[in-house]
Amino acid sequence: MPGRTITRADIANAIHEKVRVPRVEAAQLLDQTISEIVSALERGESVRLSSFGAFEVRDKSQRVGRNPKTGQEVPIEERRVVTFRASDVLKQHVNNGSGSDDD
Repeated sequence: MPGRTITRADIANAIHEKVRVPRVEAAQLLDQTISEIVSALERGESVRLSSFGAFEVRDKSQRVGRNPKTGQEVPIEERRVVTFRASDVLKQHVNNGSGSDDD
């Protein structure tokens, strides 16, 4: 079903239906999980979720970029970026189209 975007509310609703917890509690569980991931990344820690992938924080050094419209060189400040690397299991699921609806 290309083109569909799954939202936080959709995930909370799936938790509600599969785990059979109240909707409010499912949303709180999801929010707490996301909060824990964000907190770890803010501290510069990696987050690895088995069979899903890994989130990592990388430091990008300052560099010179170019405005594609004008060609003018502009400095790009150093910054931290979050990267995601999908696990082999996730890649296999995406490529084979095998869903986990039966879980």
